[in-house]
Amino acid sequence: MMNAIPPDADRVVFDRKELNLILSTYGRFVAAGEWRDYGMSFLRDAAVFSIFRRAAEHPLYRVEKRPRLRTAQGAYAVIAMDGRILKRGHDLAQVLRVLDAKLIRSVD
Repeated sequence: MMNAIPPDADRVVFDRKELNLILSTYGRFVAAGEWRDYGMSFLRDAAVFSIFRRAAEHPLYRVEKRPRLRTAQGAYAVIAMDGRILKRGHDLAQVLRVLDAKLIRSVD
């Protein structure tokens, strides 16, 4: 009998609800002309959504999901290009709000 576990079962991924939240935020910044590209990485210990101004640059921000931290500071984090953690928490929608403040400032 074949094993029903998919080959990438040992990787952390974003579920549909999480991706919808991230892509909704991403879409607002694309519409404002701030962001133009993204990349996703699914690793053994983290899922990472990287946000770029241009494809050839380093990511401006990374949205990370690290399930091992869910009982401590929270599984979700937004990390700036310089490595600073801008927001960490248990609720992805709340963590992503740190980016909305940057959109308001850039539109002014």
